[in-house]
Amino acid sequence: MSYLLRGVAARGGIRVIAADTTYLVEEARERHGATPTAGAALGRTLTGALLLSHVLLKNLQDRVTLRLCGDGPLGGVIADAGLDGAVRGYVKAPDLQLKPRPDGKLDVGSAIGRNGEIEVIRSHAPYGELYSSSARLASGEVAEDIASFLAVSEQILSAVLLGVYFERGRVARAGGIILQALPGADPMALERVEGNVRSFRQLTEAMGEHSLLEIMDDLTYGLDFELLTERALPLYFECRCSEQKALDAVAYFQPSERNRMIEEDGGAEVICHWCREARWLTPDAIWSISGEEIRCPSCGTLWYREGQAAMIRTDETCACGLKVTLPA
Repeated sequence: MSYLLRGVAARGGIRVIAADTTYLVEEARERHGATPTAGAALGRTLTGALLLSHVLLKNLQDRVTLRLCGDGPLGGVIADAGLDGAVRGYVKAPDLQLKPRPDGKLDVGSAIGRNGEIEVIRSHAPYGELYSSSARLASGEVAEDIASFLAVSEQILSAVLLGVYFERGRVARAGGIILQALPGADPMALERVEGNVRSFRQLTEAMGEHSLLEIMDDLTYGLDFELLTERALPLYFECRCSEQKALDAVAYFQPSERNRMIEEDGGAEVICHWCREARWLTPDAIWSISGEEIRCPSCGTLWYREGQAAMIRTDETCACGLKVTLPA
């Protein structure tokens, strides 16, 4: 089981959040058929999103989306997580495999690229307002990028450790830890943590020999670590896709295109990019798509469908460059 622990050190001046994500990262890798390079990028991002959810969110209904998009051949990686322990994510090029770095480690930095941005989007309940903030990529290695983002966009001094270790093409160990300075933290305690982190070996190597709790103790050595989690929070890969969402995706096609799906293929297969789950939509399901539609007169893009919120607002610009005009 993948799980998360929370604690504090230095009399509450340092927050510690740690997660063992081995099982959920392997499930994600298997779902997407990811190579070790792509799987390591995905695993670090999934784990990072889970850690960020416990830093930035307050309600169980809230979600945080973590996206890294650089100039590397991976094409970008994204993960979506919440305080309930559920996470999902994908990479745009899951079959990408690069040569290891000179030190033998997987070259995630080159896969993602070092020129680009890290974006964090928060969706807050109950109305789903989106709050987005971003920063330049620090290295493309994910952990350093998250730490840089927190320092620049949130003004939170943090140390972030992430790792994914493969054996025979499968995820053997995966996890992450974030240590954060809270308001009023003792500067001497922060120096001690910095020294502990500098002298710490690779996270996945330590996970092969010690429990997550022991690793949290090691990283806060000399700072009176206190575990706050009474029961470890289970973590799991879970998508929110459904047949209705698959129908909503097919609804973007024009009626003539939907009819052609029925005539030529006897329905339509929709594959969720988050989890790779395939759903077959029957002719009856596709015919059930109804309601008045308003589309771009130039390119046919769906602007509005009766019964749903507008996909695009009046005075915005369509992908083809045409100004959008919707009825009042």
